[in-house]
Amino acid sequence: ILTGAKGRPPRIMRSLLLKEGELENHNRHLQEKFSLMKERELLYEEEETGDAEIILVAYGTSARIAKAALSQVRSEGIKAGIIRPITLWPFPEEVIANASSRIKSFLVIEMSAGQMVEDVRLAVSGNCPVHFHGRTGGGVPTVDEVS
Repeated sequence: ILTGAKGRPPRIMRSLLLKEGELENHNRHLQEKFSLMKERELLYEEEETGDAEIILVAYGTSARIAKAALSQVRSEGIKAGIIRPITLWPFPEEVIANASSRIKSFLVIEMSAGQMVEDVRLAVSGNCPVHFHGRTGGGVPTVDEVS
């Protein structure tokens, strides 16, 4: 049974900002800064997403491979596109969410165990399937693997 602060004074979480309310005001200020950053600092690139049925999401080296795969599958008649986050934070969640209502699925390509795929799944919010292809330990996905 939890008794809370019975028999002792209540405790307050503190940091280096020790005055009552100072930390809360500081956190509000930071949240305002983060909101502005989301508006001003978001960078991403879209290619061939207008008629896409599947969208590849990749950044860095994986994005170069995804672009090569995009050319290949487009030449085969597959309606694919790519969203390349340039900034990973802020993440282009609204762009992905909007696309998720009109496409069949996403394929996230990463050179990791799948950190960004979770951000994509959150943005999609169950609107369509999100598939993942990742390589770890320095492995680089190939165009054939992605295609």
